[in-house]
Amino acid sequence: MLSLFSFSDMDLDEGNLNVPYADKMVHFTFYLVFSILGCLLVRERTKGLWPMGKATRVIVVLAISYGIVIEVLQYTLTEDRMAEFGDVVANTLGAFVGIGLIRWFFSKEKPLKWKF
Repeated sequence: MLSLFSFSDMDLDEGNLNVPYADKMVHFTFYLVFSILGCLLVRERTKGLWPMGKATRVIVVLAISYGIVIEVLQYTLTEDRMAEFGDVVANTLGAFVGIGLIRWFFSKEKPLKWKF
C-alpha cells in the first residue's frame, strides 16, 4: 500500500537525474511484472487446470481493477497524492504487455507447458 504513502516529507536527493515520465515507466513495469507473476501463480495454484485464456483474463481484470482502485483511493484518502488518468493507462498497458509475454512464452516454437 505504498501507493497511498506520502514521500513529500522525506529528504530524497534527486541529483541531476531527470527522466521524463519516470513514474509512468514505474507504473508500466510494476503492472507488467504483476500480470506475469499473477499468471504464473494461478498456473501453480491450479496445477495448470485453468486454461491459459481464463487465467490471463482473470489476472488482467484483477490488475486493471487494482490499479483503478488505488488511483481512486489516492484521490479520496490522501491530500498530497494525485490520481492521474495517465497512471491508469500505464497500469493497463503494463498488464496487457505482461499478459502478451505470458501468451508468447507458452506458445512459441518450444513453449513452456501450461499444464503439468
